[in-house]
Amino acid sequence: MRLTVLGGCGAWPEAGQACSGYLVEHDGFTLLVDVGYATVPRLLERVSQDQVDAVFVSHGHPDHCADLNPLLRSRALRDDPPKPLPVYALPGALDAVLALDRPGMLDATYVLHEFTAGSRLDIGPFRAETRLLPHWVPNAGVRLTVDGRVLAYTGDSGPSPEVVALARDADLLLAEATFVDEVPEDSRRDLSSARQVGRQAEDAGVGQLLLTHLQPGTDPATARAAASDGYQGKVGVAISGMVIDLS
Repeated sequence: MRLTVLGGCGAWPEAGQACSGYLVEHDGFTLLVDVGYATVPRLLERVSQDQVDAVFVSHGHPDHCADLNPLLRSRALRDDPPKPLPVYALPGALDAVLALDRPGMLDATYVLHEFTAGSRLDIGPFRAETRLLPHWVPNAGVRLTVDGRVLAYTGDSGPSPEVVALARDADLLLAEATFVDEVPEDSRRDLSSARQVGRQAEDAGVGQLLLTHLQPGTDPATARAAASDGYQGKVGVAISGMVIDLS
């Protein structure tokens, strides 16, 4: 299993970066997990739009799904459109982004598979187990398993025992860590700090931790240090272009 980070900024993309978007590849199958602001140009530097086999979206905030529109446009506005793209999302999560164009314009470019958080899905070679994690809108964390390797991804989530359950013994936990230490009071249920994520990664016994969705302007070294206070394993920060092989 190979993970390529297209973007890892929280809320909006910093200069030269992108918001949440991750390619997960195995045995020739390419799964795009989240497709936030500015991810499509970075996607197209690595694969063509035709080579994306499926899309999984954790939740409907635009820093996780806005670039689904240009991805579908790139497949629709051509003389030889590819077959419809399977898109997996929670009910209603993509209503806004799919309504950006005139009615019917993108209909032939995708097949929407809406699922309930807690469902298990087969997406190409991946077994996907989903969990409802706390956020302002419904958010599905996902655990992807293939050939005995496990990648767990939180989407955006406040601290929760469900995060630990999702990540239990995973080879890699890709976890939202918008803040370094203190989460503002009005966001404590819905977002996490690097320090909190580090403790949860330790509780889950994950092989390595990759922090993502850092608030723009956050010093990555400070976030890594905060996570390492509670987690004894390897800690990284998701940056556009990063590649991690789980083998």
